[in-house]
Amino acid sequence: MAKKQLKPDSIRHRNRVESSTRQPKPSNSSSKNLHGSNNRRIFAIIAVVFIASSAVSILVYRRVKHLSPPSLSVHQRGLVKEDVTFQEILSENSRVSENISQRHFTNSVLAYITPWNAAGYDLAKRFCPKFTHLSPVWYNLKTEGTKLALEGRHNADTEWLSELRLRGNAQVLPRVVLEAVPKDLLRNKKQRDKAINLLLKECKDMGYDGLVLESWSRWAADGVLYDASLRKMALQFVKQLGDSLHNFRSQRNGQPLQLVYVIGPPYSQSGKLQAHDFGPEDLKTLSDSVDGFSLMTYDYSSPYSPGPNAPLTWVHSTIKLLLGDGGKSLANKIFVGINFYGNNYILAEGGGAQAITGRDYLSLVDRYKPMMRWKKDFAEHFFLYSDDQHREHAVFYPTLMSIAERLEEARSWGAGISIWEIGQGLDYFFDLL
Repeated sequence: MAKKQLKPDSIRHRNRVESSTRQPKPSNSSSKNLHGSNNRRIFAIIAVVFIASSAVSILVYRRVKHLSPPSLSVHQRGLVKEDVTFQEILSENSRVSENISQRHFTNSVLAYITPWNAAGYDLAKRFCPKFTHLSPVWYNLKTEGTKLALEGRHNADTEWLSELRLRGNAQVLPRVVLEAVPKDLLRNKKQRDKAINLLLKECKDMGYDGLVLESWSRWAADGVLYDASLRKMALQFVKQLGDSLHNFRSQRNGQPLQLVYVIGPPYSQSGKLQAHDFGPEDLKTLSDSVDGFSLMTYDYSSPYSPGPNAPLTWVHSTIKLLLGDGGKSLANKIFVGINFYGNNYILAEGGGAQAITGRDYLSLVDRYKPMMRWKKDFAEHFFLYSDDQHREHAVFYPTLMSIAERLEEARSWGAGISIWEIGQGLDYFFDLL
């Protein structure tokens, strides 16, 4: 395009020069001298203009460069605050610091990735240096007749795994949900051994650094944890799996394979543990065999009781209850759960709720341009709006300030964090990690 624009100008310039050369020459020497003098003046003016324009161009370039520095972090841009506005959220959410390799939260960071949300895979690669552990949600261990079957290898993305290895040192521990019939599995030594062998083989075949195991909630739902003998067998199974993993080493870094165990928070309002809760004694029992505990400190509210996703006071009391007296020495094995999703509640009686991701949240913020409200007791932002049917809504979704508060809570205990799940968040959240 530049050549097509410049060509007519050059032709017109040439035509003007040729036209002037066809003018009658002056007949006297004074005219000739004047003509030569004029040419010299013109050339001098052109030279000055050229030099001046070049200098101005350089100054403008430097000025623009000065005004457009590399992207700063959210802290440097002053965005981590209570009085955030919808305009700031809309304009800033996709801007992140160029230095993505720098870690601000130096304790362990476990991030979950789900196969139904492709954004998580891309974000895991992009921000890989921010994480110590990545857990793609790929596997289920099920009972099929009288046998056990490990399902989910079709989810495993080997190309993605290879790219991760080039971008950072995060350990990859796929999540396995234990769906095998609990009583059959726990009471039968052969089945327990078979289950562990299946999991070990998958780690070795696929080159994983270990596993994240989720089973406690299933055992609670099936009544296993109310029976003292079955509960003991359940804990013994987790110990056996952890010890077995530690006997093998990662193909990537030569370190023992790791086990992270998923545990739910106690919901007792009295501050006392219920029979099915995972508590301090369970933590101590497993601490030598389990490398970390992914604590699900979210989903505090419900459609029947709309409110914050994870009130900070509740997060604090949950950690305190789990660690028990003198249990702070094990806090470094806790991954405090942080949600990167939110909830949109309809406040009318029986109205219900919808889980929302970052994309949903930005759409609502853009449409309703709400006033963001900070609730100090919860350490969460929320906003209200009325829909087309005149129903009142309350939207709770993480913000930079709410996440920063939870990071500080985890840091104060010496604990790590676990994020469910990174594909549901906003890009600038990663500046905090």
